[in-house]
Amino acid sequence: MLPSSPLTKSSANQKCVLICQNRTCLSQGAAKVLTAFQTHPVPDYTAKQTGCLGQCGNGPMVLVLPDNVWYCRVQPEEVPAVVERHLRGGQPIRAMLSPHFHEKFT
Repeated sequence: MLPSSPLTKSSANQKCVLICQNRTCLSQGAAKVLTAFQTHPVPDYTAKQTGCLGQCGNGPMVLVLPDNVWYCRVQPEEVPAVVERHLRGGQPIRAMLSPHFHEKFT
């Protein structure tokens, strides 16, 4: 189940990439991940900063909506692959999926 605090009903229906910018994820490099998504724009998707996604210690956390795909420990150099393979190509990157939300794929 999705944590309810950072998501609104409207954001769950939009094509967006939420990048946690809470304290723990920030200490793990989330600001650079957000910048990387912002410098690799994809039509119809918006990169947005968000508060805690409830996965402290697994960050930086990235949530792709409306696909409901959770990526953990995302590094800035991995962002181009997420953009090309997932956002443009429609194929989530299994090796990067959060096992908490995607156990059967990891």
